[in-house]
Amino acid sequence: MAWKWIVGALLLAHAAILPERLAIMSDGEEIAVVRRTDYEFPLPGLPIVNDVKFLELTGRIEKLVHRPPLNAALDASGAIVPEKPGYRLDRAAWEKSFYRFMVEGTPSSLQPPLKTIYPRVDSELLASLKEKMIGHYTTYYNSNNKSRSHNIDLAAKALNNRYVFPGESFSFNETLGERTAGKGYKRAKIIVRGEVAEGIGGGICQVSSTLFNAVDRAGMTIVRRYSHSRNVPYVPPGRDATVSWYGPDFVFSNPYDHPVLIRSFAGGGQTTVLIYSADEIHNRPREVPSATKKLPKEVPAGRDVHLFVP
Repeated sequence: MAWKWIVGALLLAHAAILPERLAIMSDGEEIAVVRRTDYEFPLPGLPIVNDVKFLELTGRIEKLVHRPPLNAALDASGAIVPEKPGYRLDRAAWEKSFYRFMVEGTPSSLQPPLKTIYPRVDSELLASLKEKMIGHYTTYYNSNNKSRSHNIDLAAKALNNRYVFPGESFSFNETLGERTAGKGYKRAKIIVRGEVAEGIGGGICQVSSTLFNAVDRAGMTIVRRYSHSRNVPYVPPGRDATVSWYGPDFVFSNPYDHPVLIRSFAGGGQTTVLIYSADEIHNRPREVPSATKKLPKEVPAGRDVHLFVP
């Protein structure tokens, strides 16, 4: 652009008197330091701003200042926790401020200009969505298996307070992300090609299976579901939904004209998923067999009653 060449000419004229350092601030803290000479691109007789380095800097600043919005949510008591706006870099205003520093030497410090990102679900919308329960399901597990219980609890918390808008699809894998030790998941029993093994995140398939039965009971559209290579004890035969990060996923979509809210809880040997929506929703529930509370009789006392559960 022609104005950038003008910037270059001004740089040449004023380089000797302009300050060298620009401190980039966020929330009162210095997050980066820009030195003028690092961003000048010399041409014969006419230095201009190095756009490549400037774009690299812009990418770093975008990541540092980005704050995702938080939807309104329900706490453990069912009370509404208000939404919070998020923020992203205003690239146009940022570019103007940066070039002003390069030309005029001002400002000497800069708070990157931000644009507000509004959450999709505010307190008013959530108040309407928690009125009617359209689906629910509960499964049971041995709480004495600490590693597996821990994984179920983590997955249930990650699933809680999620929304699916009309026509949208919900992916279990995309929602939870990769299950790693860094996220707190532990090694527990899983099924691999019909054989029992141990893997990070063992137990989360009970959460995905509980979710499947709850949304199926609510009349949601099942897009993708896979069963284990052998029966699992926490749901009736054929009512499971196996998942793994590099393998099968459970996906459903919302066929209704209102958003739905997913509530998920685990503890005390059971995990529950509840599906809520507005009073005005005209849902089409399905008959879904309930899970048994009985533990498998063939497993000796003191052993993992969900030996074959990923």
